[in-house]
Amino acid sequence: MLRRQLLLSSPLIALLPTAALAQAYPDHAVKLIIGFPAGTGPDVVGRTLALQLQEKLKQPVVVDNRAGAGGQIGALAVAKAAPDGYTLLLAEVGSISIAPAAYSKLPYDPVKELVPVAEVVRSDFVLVVPPQSPVRDVKGFIAAAKANGDRVNFGTFGAGTPGHFGAEMFGEQGGFRIEPIHYRNTGDAITALVAGDVQGAFVTTALAAPQIKAGKVRALATTAQARSGQLPDVPTFGEAGWPKVDFSAWFALVAPAETPAATLDLLNRAALDALQSPQVRRTLEEAGFTITGTSRPDTARMLKAESGRWAAAVRASGFKAD
Repeated sequence: MLRRQLLLSSPLIALLPTAALAQAYPDHAVKLIIGFPAGTGPDVVGRTLALQLQEKLKQPVVVDNRAGAGGQIGALAVAKAAPDGYTLLLAEVGSISIAPAAYSKLPYDPVKELVPVAEVVRSDFVLVVPPQSPVRDVKGFIAAAKANGDRVNFGTFGAGTPGHFGAEMFGEQGGFRIEPIHYRNTGDAITALVAGDVQGAFVTTALAAPQIKAGKVRALATTAQARSGQLPDVPTFGEAGWPKVDFSAWFALVAPAETPAATLDLLNRAALDALQSPQVRRTLEEAGFTITGTSRPDTARMLKAESGRWAAAVRASGFKAD
């Protein structure tokens, strides 16, 4: 009888460690790695989310800024971390969707070494020109580009960034070539644009809005699907007749591959709940972000689609970072 009872209960015994693990998570602090410096857009997103996540998880969520290489240092750290749910990455389009096509020796593989938790927010871009530019709209910009030997100096915040390949995408759609001028950071690029050292640039809505309202740059169109609440007078590229110029910078929570599904599901629920907080929505929307908050499968589909479209943009440009 005892032997029979043990045999019948053995499947339950085998399940106990997994169940106990799922119930225990998280039992200590979770680290959220951000691949950019404090005070930047990604940092604002990460810290705002972390404050609410720790309330949902009932454990501290510690932000760790691992700045450098366009977010690749942070991505590498999480790709090689233990798959236990205690090290997460605020991933972004540059290090996840663009870098694999732009670098032949990337030290991590986003597809094999990272798994999605949830898309968090998106940030659209605005095509801006110097205040002294005679160009007033997208049609005029393209006409001026073609009249200038089909080549336009475009300021970027760095090689391999969405602003860089977004400009390449725009040039391909408009039938002209860009000459990218890469600056070390956002401030330098905007300074050059205001001074008229470059003919145009794609700047995130969050960064562009105050510059536009101050008259330091002129906006021609946004890459968003609908007009921005911050810039209601600026048309979208779709309205201007160029609907395929529709790129954006997305931010998503990801974890090391092989993180247990139960842990990923718990993190997804916590992230989506956090994004419903009025304080979080207000902070992020005022900073120029559009809140998304997607399921794990939808996030996975988004990552696959984004990797494909940015890889095509990189190939079309002929760019290689190494």
